[in-house]
Amino acid sequence: MLEIALEADAEWDSSTGEGRDWAALAEAAATAAIAESRFPKLAASARTVELSIRLTGDRQVRALNSEWRGKDKATNVLSFPLAEEADLRSAAADGPELMLGDIVLARGVCAREAEAKAIPLADHAAHLLVHGTLHLLGYDHGDDGGAEDMEAREVRALARLGIPDPYAEAA
Repeated sequence: MLEIALEADAEWDSSTGEGRDWAALAEAAATAAIAESRFPKLAASARTVELSIRLTGDRQVRALNSEWRGKDKATNVLSFPLAEEADLRSAAADGPELMLGDIVLARGVCAREAEAKAIPLADHAAHLLVHGTLHLLGYDHGDDGGAEDMEAREVRALARLGIPDPYAEAA
């Protein structure tokens, strides 16, 4: 069973005009990412699988990015994996709650990127949540092969959500 602990700062609040249920979007995005991963059984496991999502501002993400990655700038999404691959492979077995990790999104960066791409903020946020969840599941885009695999999984996960391929124009 997938459980998502979501914390959204006021700037992500639906009163900002998006009218979005960010918790429902986060759950759908994480579920879609898991379905397209090497570990699709995680979402339906009897064992509780938890991930934490923080929707916050650029300042908070910049501080985290500086502290944990040595990069003194805001970025769109940060992922902090907690589970080892062996834990992910055995997640269907009885056991204590499995913590996948934490995902943090920066509102300002996300909004600027969505505007530049002329797409809804919610679609871009969903893409970043899928991307972050795949990082928690051990995927990386540090080399060409990993990037291609991760992008293909993102595209399939987003299709499950009815969101167009975000890489289509870049190709």
